[in-house]
Formats: sequence, C-alpha cells, structure tokens
Amino acid sequence: MAVLELVLIVVLIIIIGVLIAFNYKVHNQIDSFTNLNQRVTGLQVLQEFMDTLGETSSIDQKLEKVNDILIQKYSIKYSTIVVFDGADYTIKATNVDSKHWDTLKNLQTEPCFADSIKTGAPKYITVNNENEKLPYQKMEFGRAKCAIFFPLYVDSIYIGYWIIEGSQPHEFDDTDTTILDVVRTNIVTILKAVSNQQTLENIVRDDKFSGLKSAEYLYSDGKKTIDQFTMSAVCLFKIVNLPEINETVSRKTGDEVITRVSKYIKDNLAENYVFVRYMGPKFAIVFSGVDVEGVLHFMESKKQFIEEMEIPYADDYYNEHTKPEEEQTVKPVIRAVISRYFKGTSLDGALKKMEEYIDSSDVANITTV
Repeated sequence: MAVLELVLIVVLIIIIGVLIAFNYKVHNQIDSFTNLNQRVTGLQVLQEFMDTLGETSSIDQKLEKVNDILIQKYSIKYSTIVVFDGADYTIKATNVDSKHWDTLKNLQTEPCFADSIKTGAPKYITVNNENEKLPYQKMEFGRAKCAIFFPLYVDSIYIGYWIIEGSQPHEFDDTDTTILDVVRTNIVTILKAVSNQQTLENIVRDDKFSGLKSAEYLYSDGKKTIDQFTMSAVCLFKIVNLPEINETVSRKTGDEVITRVSKYIKDNLAENYVFVRYMGPKFAIVFSGVDVEGVLHFMESKKQFIEEMEIPYADDYYNEHTKPEEEQTVKPVIRAVISRYFKGTSLDGALKKMEEYIDSSDVANITTV
C-alpha cells in the first residue's frame, strides 16, 4: 500500500511538473504574442504618423490627427501635446475640455514633474482612491486619476511635453512605457518636421515687382493646392533677355518687364494654379490637375503675346541718355520647359532638373521633358 501511495505521489509530482512547464510555455507564448502585437501596433502607428506628415493639412491639423491616432490606437482616455515656442507654452493637440487648458499648459511649473524635465525620463503619478487628486490638479477631482508625463526634446533642447491621463487610480501600473517612449520619439520627429514646415512658411515673401509669392510658397501653402491632384503639369519659364535689358537699358525697365509679363500670365491663370517668381528672371507655374499637352498649347499662345509686347524705356535710362523723339521700347523673349509632376514625388527635384535644362541654352523655345 505504501508503495502504491508513493507511486501515486511521484505520478502527481510529474503531472504537476508537466503542468507547470506547460503553463510556463503558454505564458511565454502569450508574452511573445503580446510583444509582437505591440510591435505591429507600433509600426502601424508609425505608418499613420508618416501618412499624416504627407497630408496637405495645416501644422495644427496634423498634430491634432496625431493625437487622435494615439488616443484610438492605445485606448488612452486623455492625451495632450504642449509645445514651447521660445516664449509661451501652447496646447497643440488635446481631447481635454478647454476649461482645463490653463492647468495643462503650465505643468512645467509643477514640482512633481521637475525631475522628469531635467532628466528626460517619463514620470508616472497616480492616486490610491477616488477621494484624492493628482498634484497638479487645482479644482478638478473626477476627470483624471493617474498620468504619465513625457518631456519632449529636439536635439537636446527641451521643447515641451506630452501627457496621457487615465480616469481610474493605478490605471497605468502595468503599461509598457517602452512602447510609449517609442511613441514619444515619433511625436518629437513629427514636431521637428512640422517645425521645418513652419520655418518654410515663415520665409515665404511677396515679390515687389511681380506681385507673386517667392519659390518657398511651392513647398508650403502652395503644395496644399497642388497635392489635391494626383498629377499636375509644371512649367518653368525664363525671360531670356532680362539680364541684357537690365544692363544695356536700365534696371527700372527690367523691373517693368517683370511686372507686365507677370500680370499678363497671372490674369490668364485659373485660381487653383500656383504661380511664383522662382528666381531672378525665372518663374514657375504648377497647373494643378492639368496634362502637359494642354499646358504646351497655353504657353505657346502666351509666349507669342508676350514677345509682341513693346515696353517703353523707363525714366532712369534718360537720366544718362538724351530722350529721342520716337519712344524706345524693349520686347521680352521667353524660353520655357514643361514637365509632369506626380503627387508624392519631389517637386524641388523636378524643378532643379528643369532649371538646369532651361539654363543650358538661350534659345527661345518651349520644350516638354
């Protein structure tokens, strides 16, 4: 009998050992699946971030969409992105009611987050029961019961923070902050990219003589119009004899040539076409959603009209020369190149190649490339 009991005990020990090993294996498989799922989710979120960057929306709209993606993909109750512009802290995106914004955009003054800002490490805070409130909360009790604060840095420079909040005490206790740290890095990447876009928008200027935007407009607000279409036609044209007019006649005469040619072209363009002074005697037009052949016919007729213009010498010429009885005039000469542009490709790269082509000769023709 004792032997039988001993055998049963051994069998039970073996069964228990097998079950423990099996449970351990299953647990590891679940962990592996969870980690894989988190990585897949992270990649999906990153892809959506990149898609958002490429959209034609404004900077603020992009940040709001990024915040919405975070809330949906990670089931976050509240998410807020705050950016420091060098003077003030501004809420760029949030799903929190506006009555709490004054508190949320001043978290850098809260002692509970001071070490986090200094070290760059996330800070997790929570209450233990419903009657407590978080350290930074002034009047509210019911909205948030825990939070993770992520300071944001670009090239080691502190630029603001991202804070997520939960509605239950200890809600984020088991949250993998490693994944969220990757998300923080993606937010910084986007903030850096939109900062570059904002810089580009800020350097756009209105040209004095043509009344047109400078070339930078093509890559900022102009791109929003252009990228509404899958394919467009780009035309780069050059007033070939403008440098000669400036040198042999006068600068004011050359300025008048720019003014008249620009006005004539602009008056004949549809509103959704983007027309800029590209550089010096060169001008760029993006015919949004139009085929190259249609633009070729358009430019041929405009070139003919422009080259029949007779623009009088300006007064500054006669400061050094005797004014003749008959009025002296100049005629602009135009050279142009036209190419296709597809949404998502490099507009800057296309224009650089067109510029090289147009500068390779002074022959007054129109070419498609």
